[in-house]
Amino acid sequence: MTQLFKLEGIYTPLITPFAVDGSIDYKVLAQLIENLIAAGVHGLISGGSTGENYAETVEERLEIARFIVGQVKGRLPVFVGTGAMRTPDSVALARGAKEMKADGLLLGTPPYSVPTERENAINALTIDRAADLPIILYNYPGRMSVEMGRDFLDRVGRSKNFIGIKESSGDINRVHLLARDYPHIQLSCGMDDQALEFFAWGARSWICAGSNFLPEEHVLLYKTCAVDGDFAKGRRIMSAMLPLMRVLEQGGKFIQCVKHGVETTGLVAGPMRPPLKGLNKEEKRELEQVIRTLKVTIKAIQGGN
Repeated sequence: MTQLFKLEGIYTPLITPFAVDGSIDYKVLAQLIENLIAAGVHGLISGGSTGENYAETVEERLEIARFIVGQVKGRLPVFVGTGAMRTPDSVALARGAKEMKADGLLLGTPPYSVPTERENAINALTIDRAADLPIILYNYPGRMSVEMGRDFLDRVGRSKNFIGIKESSGDINRVHLLARDYPHIQLSCGMDDQALEFFAWGARSWICAGSNFLPEEHVLLYKTCAVDGDFAKGRRIMSAMLPLMRVLEQGGKFIQCVKHGVETTGLVAGPMRPPLKGLNKEEKRELEQVIRTLKVTIKAIQGGN
């Protein structure tokens, strides 16, 4: 059985850069990884929805994960997303993660099938047995239509491999429930506009797609709140970041915004894979303005203004 893994800091669910022909641009991915490590993020996640896993084959997802693990070379923990409609596909991803010596798995509810809590727990435990690695659960009922409720948590809690949960329900009462009743499952922020509240309730990590292009700012909020306990300063930083979070969430173009955010850093993130399309010119301008304002405001906060 694996040792308990300490889930700490900013974990970036990596985008997948694509060339014009739809192939994976590993040169850009390597540069993105190096930029994030240099900026001080604490971990990386391969094969999440931010990486457009729904538009990739299992073989592609394993190839991408192997590349990330090889590029990182043990400098940061790398977790591999196992989300898939079919349990055998999730098992294949989990076994592949074990073989490539990834640090753990990110495990969500299978989409579309709408399993019961018992069925969802059996699926999770099957994936656990396939890899015997630390697992971060991913509760996102807005996308999966299923909540990882008490019955599910009690069942999976029989394995100590379930070390954390990325909570993306948006329901603050879920944060209260997890912090009070399931303290053995480390709480990780999965709802960006509630990061301050998560840290106040003891979360020590934040899995945030925006850190693909604003890693320093996300690290700053984490350090200010979770490490230093300075929630007065944290509120000012969070206030500066909220306009970005609103833009990312509006119009259902979250991944498109994240990929264009990466482009503002000078990297070519490339097109989306179908069925999604990129941002239009007006949407790009709005995002760019929000990013500029955020950077200026947070720089002023850091300078004591």
